[in-house]
Amino acid sequence: MSDVHPHYVTTPRGQLRLWLTGSGPNLVSLAGLTTAASVLARRLKEACPGWRIIVVELPGIGGSSEAVAETADDAAAIVGDALAWFGGEPFVLAGFDLSCPVADRVRAALTASEPARTIFVGAQTAADWARAGIDPGTLDPRQDGTHLQALWAFLRDRHLLEPSNPGLPATGGELLPDDRTLSETFVAAAVRPHGFARLWRAAASAMGGTVGAGATNVAYTADLPQALAGLSLPTGGAEPPDTAPGPEGTIWHDYIQTRNGRMHLRRSGGKGQPLLVIPTGGGSSAQFAPVITGLANGRQVFAVDYLGNGFSDKPTGPVSIETLADDMLALLDALGLEEVDVWGSHTGALVALELAVIAPKRVGRLVMEGPVFISQDFQEDLLANYFPVIQPDKWGLHLPLVWNWRRDLFMFWPWYRVDRTAARELGVPSADELHKYAIGILESGDTYDGAYRSAFSYDTRSRLPLLTRAALICAGPDDMLKDGLVDARRLGPESLVTVTETPTTVWWPDPDPTAADATLAMYDAFLEAAS
Repeated sequence: MSDVHPHYVTTPRGQLRLWLTGSGPNLVSLAGLTTAASVLARRLKEACPGWRIIVVELPGIGGSSEAVAETADDAAAIVGDALAWFGGEPFVLAGFDLSCPVADRVRAALTASEPARTIFVGAQTAADWARAGIDPGTLDPRQDGTHLQALWAFLRDRHLLEPSNPGLPATGGELLPDDRTLSETFVAAAVRPHGFARLWRAAASAMGGTVGAGATNVAYTADLPQALAGLSLPTGGAEPPDTAPGPEGTIWHDYIQTRNGRMHLRRSGGKGQPLLVIPTGGGSSAQFAPVITGLANGRQVFAVDYLGNGFSDKPTGPVSIETLADDMLALLDALGLEEVDVWGSHTGALVALELAVIAPKRVGRLVMEGPVFISQDFQEDLLANYFPVIQPDKWGLHLPLVWNWRRDLFMFWPWYRVDRTAARELGVPSADELHKYAIGILESGDTYDGAYRSAFSYDTRSRLPLLTRAALICAGPDDMLKDGLVDARRLGPESLVTVTETPTTVWWPDPDPTAADATLAMYDAFLEAAS
């Protein structure tokens, strides 16, 4: 596990994600728009040993993408709220490229204390971008996915081209990112491309007067230690507060350190019986928002990104349904929860089953949507063909692969059988919905397939008869795994298992509202029933 770790701070205007590492005096840095906050935190850790590094991911970017800032003043106000826990503790404030005007305004937004020194890194580069009219253009999601390619090229060019003359390759500048580092920056910017473009324009328009205005200016990150020389500040001791819930009816984000790794959660609801939502494999739990909020009335609901998926840590070894179930146990232990109800879909249904088999006292009632029952020959075919190799490419050539793979998954089952007889009845989702699915895969990177693949290797038929907890096994009418309900009826303990088709699959794009409400009501009724 890396000692650079993320943490969410909840503000009145949304959550911001911080990246923290090291110990010593406080160096608070606002990540620029061409290097991800996570990347910057690692670089500062190496460049500035002996400092406690706190890197702020700006509103509109990555884990802070749901906080909306229309202007540099808005962004500074949100950042100021996110750093209020410092109190009067001394710190140095650093801005990078287009975050410099935000950093300039943060000094006024922090009421408890002034920074001991403010440092602008690469402000001249940002000013040159602004003067040259550099702009990301329209990044609205498109059905063909080319908006992703446009964003990738835009970010790459900012590292390769002269800021003041974007027709020439630059002969100097910051360390050029390798493919993976550029991908990390791209994914943070691409979570909400509208937010990235909005923040770029707001910061660029605020660049006037920033260069040299009350700050120490340096060109590159490597110059930062010299800019810090001569300062004598006490070791930082203040700790960021525990992540607070967001407003009622919303989803808020949290990180939980478990014995198996740091896991990212999407949470909703307050008091009441806890409900663990376990997603399908591949991406994040973002697409399960309708389930998270739909079942949060009177419950505390939390959906997990598997280790290796979404915003969670990478796994430390081979992944299987068994290891995923142990990860869920580690999560419950870390949360201090003795018993939870469980809702799982596809891969998540199998993890829910395995959890209930190995730790029945930790599970109350469970909903298993679309558990995987497939024949041996089909299993081998899926494992051989279903999972494309996804590696960052310097020109972004992996992006159309991810986009079109996710798109074809909605059109054919399995996706690689592009044939009339394999066509599905779902319909192609909107570009915005497809974007959400694609970003989940890109967030996961080359470990995207661990949890996903494990579903095709699990022996559901031998494990289901071992179930000792009440379970609702179900699937929507268009679920490609609906045929598994036949096996569930035959193999499930009759006194414990209810098998039924639901009116729809709630978390798929644009379900019929009436059918979605009816399906959620079925889940509610089952979970509320006496054990």
